[in-house]
Amino acid sequence: MDFIRIGEKVISLQKIDDEIRNILIERSKGLSQAEVAAKTGIDRTFISRLEGIGEIRKGGAIAVIGFPIANCDEIKRVALEEGVEFTFVMTDAERWSFVRERSGNDLLNEIMRLLSRARDCQKVILIGSDKRLAIMKGLFDRGTEIATIVIGRSPMTGDVYLNPDALRDVIRKMKG
Repeated sequence: MDFIRIGEKVISLQKIDDEIRNILIERSKGLSQAEVAAKTGIDRTFISRLEGIGEIRKGGAIAVIGFPIANCDEIKRVALEEGVEFTFVMTDAERWSFVRERSGNDLLNEIMRLLSRARDCQKVILIGSDKRLAIMKGLFDRGTEIATIVIGRSPMTGDVYLNPDALRDVIRKMKG
């Protein structure tokens, strides 16, 4: 372990490194700065400044959001391989479970959290039914680059297979 002395204090650099890594890992999982601050006992403004110190770039982040998709695991794998920062895809059963298993307040909070994460991305790929996509597009700023993949007409009642290579092509086109 590396230690340094500052006046009367002996500081463990390893302990600082471990705590910083924990904070950033929690943030990368989608927790807000306030949530991580409450969980770790660290001031939220410190977390914000910490992120600013390590920031390499802004912009260009891509999100993939879609349902009802039959092959979610394949779609998540493609998104991961292509460096997509935020992926939220569900089967029809998962979509209904998502709604039914939460109280109204919890559902609203979860939707707001997911929307916030998606809106942090400058490029978004939306996958869904014709009418649902029109609604979803309206949730993003005009400056957000949006691509849509229509997988059916509303109302949809079952899962649809999405060609993973088709998604890969859209992601690569958005990356430029």
